[in-house]
Amino acid sequence: MNTDLSRGRAYFALAVVGAGVFVAADDQTVVVTVLPQMMLDLNLTVVDLDHMSWIITGYLLGYVVAMPFIGRLSDIWGHRIAFVASLLLFMVGSAGVALATDINWLIGLRVFQALGAGALVPIAIAIVGDLFPPDKRGAPLGLVGASAEAGGVIGPLWGGVITKFLAWQWVFWLNIPLCAVIIVSTLILLPKSPRHPARLDYIGGVLVTTSLAALTLALARIDELDALMVLWFAVSVVSLGLFVLRQSTATDPLLPRAMFRARAFVAANAAHLFVGGALIIGMVTVPLMANTLLGESPLGGGLMLLRMTAAIPAGAVLGGIACQRYDYRLPTALGLMLAALGFWLMSGWDLDIADPWLTVHLATAGFGFGLLIAPVALAATNSVSDDVRGAAAALVTTMRVVGMTLGVAGLTAWGTGRFDDLVGSIGAPFALPGETAQQAQARIAEMQQQLTDAGLTLFSDFFVVAAALCVVALAPAAFMEWRAEPKDIPARTD
Repeated sequence: MNTDLSRGRAYFALAVVGAGVFVAADDQTVVVTVLPQMMLDLNLTVVDLDHMSWIITGYLLGYVVAMPFIGRLSDIWGHRIAFVASLLLFMVGSAGVALATDINWLIGLRVFQALGAGALVPIAIAIVGDLFPPDKRGAPLGLVGASAEAGGVIGPLWGGVITKFLAWQWVFWLNIPLCAVIIVSTLILLPKSPRHPARLDYIGGVLVTTSLAALTLALARIDELDALMVLWFAVSVVSLGLFVLRQSTATDPLLPRAMFRARAFVAANAAHLFVGGALIIGMVTVPLMANTLLGESPLGGGLMLLRMTAAIPAGAVLGGIACQRYDYRLPTALGLMLAALGFWLMSGWDLDIADPWLTVHLATAGFGFGLLIAPVALAATNSVSDDVRGAAAALVTTMRVVGMTLGVAGLTAWGTGRFDDLVGSIGAPFALPGETAQQAQARIAEMQQQLTDAGLTLFSDFFVVAAALCVVALAPAAFMEWRAEPKDIPARTD
């Protein structure tokens, strides 16, 4: 931590870092509203939707695989240098996406763009440790978390505004001047970060990147259940096994072994895995239910979800402030219980759900998720020494994304089977011998009601699962004990 930095300058520097995180998070969701225009420009049709989905999946792929490697690299290079380098990667990727005229190139460049974007959040978390003492990091981390969540919330709206007046390429071209201003401001306001020289474990980096990439690719095909999905799972498991073996023998492992001796660090990662799974269930299920059962348009479904996601930044700021006064476990437990309560209330929704209860239920869950952001990050980073803070921040952030990926896969696989079970006893609406028109209409109406009831039951089950994941996360969160100072944990072990 730079003790010579005034509090005012520290917060100015933090604002610049938060702006970088915001812009990168915005690009994770901005494509939702620009996809139709992209399809027209690339001469794609509805039958190419499987390719178009990779514009989103590819970004998630690059986002998650970059974190562990660049997080550790930031400890060695210095967090400021790594932050600027990640922004440069993001800028180059943005320019490439804007220039792409082929869907395959576009997907590859989205992955490249996300390599820079995925590194920004964990590096920003580590930079907070450079700017503020351990007992003053709660509110700054809350602001970083709020920046990331706000970027995701604003993304679809930003894309809609741009495409109303300009071509979709401007969504990505505008990243370049924005990032240029952020880079210059970073170099001016952010002091040089301390470096902790060590040999970077490239072999470990390749293995963990391969494992995460293969896992993402396998889970993206979870509804196919084909040989390619099995192959990707096998590659992920083997790579993970080799990575664990490498970490146990390397002199300078990518994820220093001593980090895992800190109970709060392990607990924070475990809790974040469950939180990611619960969060993505809500983010997928709410608009899906709105579009299929409640008769809302895609825009209406997005606005419905906004009631939850807009509450996350507010919770993040208050959760950060709470961490400066109370044990990390208090805001974490409160956040998990609020999120679980929100999902439990959602599980009772019917076709008549409306405001104010619609907003109350969704905002309760969103605010609960926001409360978790700072305490989980603090438990992970304040429980390790400064020379591995970037690696710690990267891993705890990765665990949430992995949880989200597993959550989507589980939702797809289990949801399909569950819906088949629910509708299995419903017959086809064929005319019966001797049946009058009125009787046929009544039977069709009854079958429609049965299908609606099956849909409501399925969505209710999804929300119950999300609530259960929040409750389960309370167990590891109980070990996220508060520490006023980081433990004396060496970066290297023999």
